[in-house]
Amino acid sequence: MTDRSFGLFEPDALLPAQFYAAFRGGSAVRGEKKLMLAVLQDALDCYQKYACSKDGHGRQLFNEAEGWISCPDRDWYFSFENICETLEINPDYLRRGVKAWRRHATTPERSTDLAKSPRELLSVVAG
Repeated sequence: MTDRSFGLFEPDALLPAQFYAAFRGGSAVRGEKKLMLAVLQDALDCYQKYACSKDGHGRQLFNEAEGWISCPDRDWYFSFENICETLEINPDYLRRGVKAWRRHATTPERSTDLAKSPRELLSVVAG
């Protein structure tokens, strides 16, 4: 009978490029940031697209996006606060911009001349 317990304590093989990639912001880090940016962009798109929605499904999507953006919770890895922090975006600044956009968008005399959309604000902030 062979003793296989020694394999539990052996280090995993790791290439130098893999090891140093963690310190240089390797592809996994970039991939995570891209995913976080996509989540944030989707929420901003739903917020903007359904802000004036009258149907139930549109209202639900807007309410979910608005609730997620408004929530100060940091317990969930993909919370608005954590995503903004990871992407180096000030969450309060983005919230103010989103709220200002909605006020502007729902004003009848200004609805044809919208301010920058939340997504446009994000592209300016995120560079």
